[in-house]
Amino acid sequence: MGQLAQPRKRTKEEIDALILEFQQHDNELAQTILVEHYTALVGSLARKYSKGKNLHEDMMQVGMVGLLAAIRRYDPQAGKPFESFLIPTVIGEIKRFLRDKTWSVHVPRRIKEVWPKVNKAVDELTTQYKRSPKIQEIAEYLAISEEDVLEAMEMGKSYQTASVDQTLEMGSDGSTVTTLDIMGTPDENFEKVERMLSIESALSVLSEREKHILHYTFVANKSQKETGEQLGISQMHVSRLQKKALEKLRRALSSDAYHSIN
Repeated sequence: MGQLAQPRKRTKEEIDALILEFQQHDNELAQTILVEHYTALVGSLARKYSKGKNLHEDMMQVGMVGLLAAIRRYDPQAGKPFESFLIPTVIGEIKRFLRDKTWSVHVPRRIKEVWPKVNKAVDELTTQYKRSPKIQEIAEYLAISEEDVLEAMEMGKSYQTASVDQTLEMGSDGSTVTTLDIMGTPDENFEKVERMLSIESALSVLSEREKHILHYTFVANKSQKETGEQLGISQMHVSRLQKKALEKLRRALSSDAYHSIN
């Protein structure tokens, strides 16, 4: 199969005419021709901002939004080439996307705007002073308050949290695992232990005879008749005491007073 033909290069006059045709008459064909003509340029800008971030597809979509916005807003009467308006428009859309969409928690827009400046200032001042700069020095360098610097640095920790699929190197042999592999998981045994401790504490409401009855019938798996013989009481008496003991346990385990203590 042969390669797709590349859009032919068009003059500034042709581009301006197509843009005017779309703006004045909502001509979809003119828009399609412009989009095809500038897709490669948008792609190169998207690649520039998606290196190592696995964001190229997102950057491309955002870049195309910028292209369509530029086609709608460009003024051919300004005399400048469309590219000089298109490129900053696309870059602006991409930067806005990165600022707004790659934070793991909601962060005020003011801090999103300050954070990259703080980050850059730290690098520049570190080079200048040959050490890590102080908060006061960063604030003076950027002409902002120390509180803004501290808030931006704290919020910056929420920027681009790592994926659980991120690969980590674990040894000199090059072996790797993902973050998910080393993350802890809930242990169901904790719930069992907690339940056991709750029951053990609730047993304090029972008399010694009631405890013996529950032990024989539920732990030792003895019948009520065998339990009665063991304790020297009738089977009917065992049945009544067992019922009474279980009711006392239920009240103890469900009472608000019990839960507030435990």
